[in-house]
Amino acid sequence: MERYFTDLATAFVRGRLGNPAATIEDGLAAGLRLHKFKQNTELPRVKRVLGVLRGLAPVNLLDVGSGRGTFLWPLLASFPSLPVTAIEWSERRVSDLAVVRDGGVARLSVTRMDVQNLAFPPRTFDVVTMLEVLEHLPSPQLALSRVMDVANRFVILSVPSVPDDNPEHLHLFSVEQLRDMIADAGCKSVTFDHVLNHRVMVCHIP
Repeated sequence: MERYFTDLATAFVRGRLGNPAATIEDGLAAGLRLHKFKQNTELPRVKRVLGVLRGLAPVNLLDVGSGRGTFLWPLLASFPSLPVTAIEWSERRVSDLAVVRDGGVARLSVTRMDVQNLAFPPRTFDVVTMLEVLEHLPSPQLALSRVMDVANRFVILSVPSVPDDNPEHLHLFSVEQLRDMIADAGCKSVTFDHVLNHRVMVCHIP
C-alpha cells in the first residue's frame, strides 16, 4: 500500500463505510475507488508548492478549489499537524472531501463555497493556496481579490502556462496579465516560478 496516502485513504474508507475499523483492503473489496489517494508528491507543481510551504511554516491554511485532492492529499500528508480548510463548489467533491474528515482527519474542515463570494472574515488564514483554479473562473479578478482579503501572510497560486485541451479552462494568462491582476487585487510583492507547463506565484500580503 506504499503507493497510497495510506492514512488518508483509510480515513476515506472508514468514513464512507461508516466503520471506524475498516482498512484500505475493505474499501477495495467494497468497490470504493481509491485512485485519488495514489501518491503524487512528485508532480512538479505540487512538489514546488509543498517546498514553498515548508519555508513559510503556516499556522493554518485555506485551500481553494480542492477538487479531487490532487494537492490537498499531499498537503495533509506532508504537514500532519496543520489545520486545513478546504472549499470546493462541486457537491460531489465536497462530499468526498468531507468523508475523509469524518473518517478521522479532524484537522480538515470542508465547506461548499464559491471563491468569488468567500464567507470568511479578513485575514482569517495565515496562507491561502489556489492551485489550478483561476483559469476555470468567469471572474478571476474578483476571486483574486477575495482570496487576498482572507489571507494574513501569503497567497500561493498556480495556473497553466501553455494551451491545453481542457474544455473547462476559460483563460490562459500571460505573466503580464497575472502581474496586473495580482497588483489590482492588493498584492504588490509577487514571485514567479515556472514548472512543467505551469506558473506558480507566491504573493506576500502587505
